[in-house]
Amino acid sequence: MSTGDDDNHGDPLQQQPEEEDGGGYGDVAVGGGLFSVPGYEWADVAALGPDVAGRAVRVRGAAHAVRAVGRRVAFLVLRQGSSTVQCVVGGGGGGGGGDAGVARFAAGLSRESVVDVAGVVSLPREPVRGTTQQEVEIQVKKLYCISKATPNLPISVDDAARSEEDVVKAKAAGEQLVHVGQDKRLDFRVIDLRTPANQAIFRVQCEIENIFRQVLLSEGFVGIHTPKLIGGSSEGGAAVFKLDYNGQPACLAQSPQLHKQMAICGGFERVFEVGPVFRAEDSNTHRHLCEFVGLDMEMAIKDHYSEVCDVVDRLFVAMFDHLNKNCAKELEVINRQYPFEPLKYLPKTLRIEYDEGIRMLKEAGVHVEAMGDLNTESEKKLGELVHTKYDTDFYMLCRYPSAVRPFYTMPCSDDPRYSNSFDVFVRGEEIISGAQRVHVPEVLARQAEERGIDVGSIAAYVDAFRYGAPPHGGFGVGLERVVMLFCGLGNIRKASLFPRDPRRLNP
Repeated sequence: MSTGDDDNHGDPLQQQPEEEDGGGYGDVAVGGGLFSVPGYEWADVAALGPDVAGRAVRVRGAAHAVRAVGRRVAFLVLRQGSSTVQCVVGGGGGGGGGDAGVARFAAGLSRESVVDVAGVVSLPREPVRGTTQQEVEIQVKKLYCISKATPNLPISVDDAARSEEDVVKAKAAGEQLVHVGQDKRLDFRVIDLRTPANQAIFRVQCEIENIFRQVLLSEGFVGIHTPKLIGGSSEGGAAVFKLDYNGQPACLAQSPQLHKQMAICGGFERVFEVGPVFRAEDSNTHRHLCEFVGLDMEMAIKDHYSEVCDVVDRLFVAMFDHLNKNCAKELEVINRQYPFEPLKYLPKTLRIEYDEGIRMLKEAGVHVEAMGDLNTESEKKLGELVHTKYDTDFYMLCRYPSAVRPFYTMPCSDDPRYSNSFDVFVRGEEIISGAQRVHVPEVLARQAEERGIDVGSIAAYVDAFRYGAPPHGGFGVGLERVVMLFCGLGNIRKASLFPRDPRRLNP
């Protein structure tokens, strides 16, 4: 809890609310919302417990639910983030205008309106059902509406927070519950984000990004930022967003790949980046986005590209351990709306070679090309086979055929048909693509030409290796995909704050 409110003399933005019936409650004037309530300390709903009973607090949040009981009492459930507390309005605790006035004011609040409650924390006779802070309630002394929500919301938070399982059960029992579909959720995302599950999802996402940074920093990596406006394709192919750059053709970077390699050539032996990645693929699937947050790493290699795999192993085992230990509450909240099985992973991540994966699929009766790439169905099936045989949902598939990897991937020295590359899978879906890179300019130029890439457009990249370049490798992973697969969300749009797919550019 913070200290009490300071005096606001002389600040034109801070003003007292327009109180009704003598004071204690009312609407705040347009442009207001900043004012003092002497004698009450600001508090977070999540921090309210029996230990602060009797304390005078001031809390700001959304009117999640309001229920009038007669003329003189109303119960207001205040929501702040994913925490809720019951506020008793009237019943001897109302403002200067009397219980009936403040209770009537509370009952007239539209759901999701932003309100300020000033009152005393008390212990209810029985635990309060339907709130996160069940052991306390607030006896309201003052109540102000800071921002009115429209009475007719396009979706309600309660409906958006409902699991599909609850909807199905209700239908089977002859009841009808509102089901908010994915598109409608995204159309009104600002309301959808208020659900407990979404509050938890993006806190988990924040933890994943933080642990990514922390682990790599602890291993001697340096954070960098590479340009997202580039003169040519960074991955090859036509899946780029093209634009005019002051009269020059340009595109949005599909990956920081080229520039993080150039950073290695520039003397930074270990680098990482967290930043936007753009893909113009017309992929309307559950796991593709046109813009996502990339978690990328590149490092100098001393003996073998497996050194990159070692970092992946340590990084993601540390990440999963951290989430299970420190985000248990958030994962439980997510699981209530989107049920999932906890991710199984080994202390030392399983690695199998590509040919072994092909053999496992063929033995299971799956038709796959020996030197071709795996499609989505084959990846899913291989994940099931690995889970059954090794009891893990997280593994690496190494030594892919060169033909299915980007032009900058280093071929294996013993058999150039294969490459020093790997993919990492979670629950049968690929989340990481990594490899040793080609650091020999002549080989790099040749392989680019073979993939149909204009070498002139990447001349600066190729030339960077003419000035001395250490063997190096790295990987890239989409932050949203990690969240989706760890939490078993089933659709990557649930893991993107405001997703951009081939059909969505708003909100």
